[in-house]
Amino acid sequence: MRNRCSIGRLLLYGILTVVAFFWIYPFLWMLSASFKTQNEFFASSVSLFPKSVTLENLVRAWNNANFGVYFKNSVLVTVSVVLIVLFTTALAGYVMGRYNFAGKKVVLSILMASITIPLVFTIIPVYELLKGMGLSKNLLGLILAESGGGHVIFLMLFSGFFASIPKEMEEASLIDGCSFPQLFIHIMFPLSKPIMVTVVIMQFIWTWNSFLLPLTLTLNNPNIRTLAVGLYALRGENVVDWTGIAAGASIAVVPVIIIFIACQKYFVDGIAGAVKS
Repeated sequence: MRNRCSIGRLLLYGILTVVAFFWIYPFLWMLSASFKTQNEFFASSVSLFPKSVTLENLVRAWNNANFGVYFKNSVLVTVSVVLIVLFTTALAGYVMGRYNFAGKKVVLSILMASITIPLVFTIIPVYELLKGMGLSKNLLGLILAESGGGHVIFLMLFSGFFASIPKEMEEASLIDGCSFPQLFIHIMFPLSKPIMVTVVIMQFIWTWNSFLLPLTLTLNNPNIRTLAVGLYALRGENVVDWTGIAAGASIAVVPVIIIFIACQKYFVDGIAGAVKS
């Protein structure tokens, strides 16, 4: 009986390994293409192992394609957006989860309905608003634009978490003389660490990979392009630098992988806690 279970388990692991390999093959192919020469890329583009490893593509993407500047822009925009979204959704989620007020269901209904509105419908109004404020050609305007939106998923995560905290903890803090800002910042907000990490990871990935909105807002000022837009700019009108694009994509995807691996445990805990609540 044990032998049958062992054979069945080995067979299952073997099938899953094959499926996983085909699933990550495009990513492995992209990394491999980053270290191939142009001639080798076209001669053996399917192979995952370059015959002669070269760093020329990475250097070309970083220096000639201005990826150094785009990387700094992406870091600045992403970190700023994550902090803004984290604080605003946590505060809104705390109010939604802990307090009852007139029109609460209406507000939730409007926020839920806003999910159905495609991003492309809001680009022109957002651009005109930033243009009127004089922020359409700088990173601050891009940060504010990326930070906008209802972020309903994050709000619901925080709302469900804060609603599950015993009221006695809140009442004890108020009796000790805590004001509302002190109660939220020093007590409630730190307790939501798993949800915080979940929001940070998801918003980081969304902002880092955001393309349509940064593309629109950086048309008049290429110096504030993010990595996603800069990667698209590598595609020329007549000639496509495929190895350069692969190198640029590898540079762009590494921070996302590092953040996810470093925070994976908290991410799973945050999702599990949100489902339980």
